[in-house]
Amino acid sequence: MTDQEIAKEVELKHITAIAEKIGLHADDIEMYGKYKAKLPLAKINLDKVKENNLILVTAISPTPAGEGKTTMSIGLSEGLNRIGKKTTVVLREPSLGPVFGIKGGATGGGYSQVLPMEDINLHFTGDFSAIEKAHNLLSAVIDNNIQSKTNSLGIDARTVVWKRVIDMNDRALRNVIVGLGGTTSGVPRQTGFDITAASEIMAILCLSDDMVDLKKRLGNIFIGYTFKKEPIYCRDLKVEGAMAALLKDAIKPNLVQTMEGNPAIIHGGPFANIAQGTNTVIATRMGMSLSDYTVTEAGFGADLGAEKFLDIKCQSAGIAPKAVVITTTIRALKYHGGADLKQLTEENVEALKNGLPNLEKHLENVQQFGIEPIIAVNRFVSDSDAEIEIIKAFAKEKNVRYALAEGWAKGGEGTIELAKQVVAVVESDNANFTPMYDWNMSVEDKVKAIATKIYGADDVEFSALAKRNLRTIANLGLEKLPVCIAKTQKSLSDNDKLLGRPTGFTITIREIEIAAGAGFLVPISGNIMRMPGLPAHPASEKITIDNDGNITGLF
Repeated sequence: MTDQEIAKEVELKHITAIAEKIGLHADDIEMYGKYKAKLPLAKINLDKVKENNLILVTAISPTPAGEGKTTMSIGLSEGLNRIGKKTTVVLREPSLGPVFGIKGGATGGGYSQVLPMEDINLHFTGDFSAIEKAHNLLSAVIDNNIQSKTNSLGIDARTVVWKRVIDMNDRALRNVIVGLGGTTSGVPRQTGFDITAASEIMAILCLSDDMVDLKKRLGNIFIGYTFKKEPIYCRDLKVEGAMAALLKDAIKPNLVQTMEGNPAIIHGGPFANIAQGTNTVIATRMGMSLSDYTVTEAGFGADLGAEKFLDIKCQSAGIAPKAVVITTTIRALKYHGGADLKQLTEENVEALKNGLPNLEKHLENVQQFGIEPIIAVNRFVSDSDAEIEIIKAFAKEKNVRYALAEGWAKGGEGTIELAKQVVAVVESDNANFTPMYDWNMSVEDKVKAIATKIYGADDVEFSALAKRNLRTIANLGLEKLPVCIAKTQKSLSDNDKLLGRPTGFTITIREIEIAAGAGFLVPISGNIMRMPGLPAHPASEKITIDNDGNITGLF
């Protein structure tokens, strides 16, 4: 059966029953129908957050075959609940870009899913829409101020760095001209669109502590310069209050359920290749306040989402995981070892061995942060016993914990061994979280620390534009912000053709965007785009709805 068909067989529990599992009454939650609810920020308890056991799920460098990190996160939470650990899984919200593009839905798979999957994948509780509207309100106010003769700040339209956003993969919007049509239609200027997942408003929502902090961060958004070379921020346009009002519900985390009726909190949705790749601080703290164990995931490989989770989110929020699960598949390792994509279901011991260095590098990356990793092999029916034994032997050689996870096929029953391994790491109490860099280092040194220590690069080159950006950052006094590097997810390098564990390469930073409101800088490497495009045959071709409202084609 497809994931959607499996999900339809589950009899959903009323959301109040899920809330009761984490100690909340019906009056404590804001229901969105029978199976979804918003959680009030007042339920966050920072004392309980300090006592919680936070588990991060990451992965090796992703491949077209898929690794199943979200499935692993959900399955692990089911397994932990089965062995008596009160656990909540905290995830990101799916973006409509991948849902209608190449990836499909993002609610897990098989018997490790969050439900209701159709709602979660399509609009959900409207958070993405609110983020998009708040972002584009600022865009509209900027152009209105440029047009205005009575309320003008003297903004130099040539310096405006704020784009518009839409929650869709649409490459035609990467570069656009606005303001055409005469004097009443605005001042013509070149701009563009990013996908909503890459919006600074998304980043701000994901890093804010509360509404007060949210408004402050919104006000700090850097817009551009006046003709007098003075910097302009969102607060100068007096629009941060209205933007925050649009986000009054979006700031609250969403409560749903797993297939086995356990709590799941889903909130925020930044991509990890072009943004910070983790759910909101608020959602993570909520899960940590209401459970003993909290399982969360960071997008793409450990070189991207996990690094940003640890260096940006953990530093900002004052939290740290006690264990890190590295999701891998035998299929993906064979791909990194040179096997053809069409032959990954065939036994290929040699390719598997050749692909192990990619896993090895991600293990080293996690260990550099002072946290013990656990290898979790997401099992597929095509995996042979001989191939499984190679992973076991590799884990033993590296003295790393290992578990064969069958959450997709068996739900929580298939992840009990992984859950026990996680508990063993937590109870050993050996975690000594150490960030990869000090925020007070120069921007160049922060980028170089990540490139050399995490990616394995020999060096970093900054383009002429990036060097000008560095001077701008220095002039604005923003040098002490952390860095959120935009890089291809397909390779440890910035060249998506270099699979496995490449060596002898240099990372090229072509430009650096400023996200002063979010509180980080975005060095952009290689040819990475902050507005993805659709494939030749997008997933939208298979999605439809019948007269009774039944949606099919989501996967």
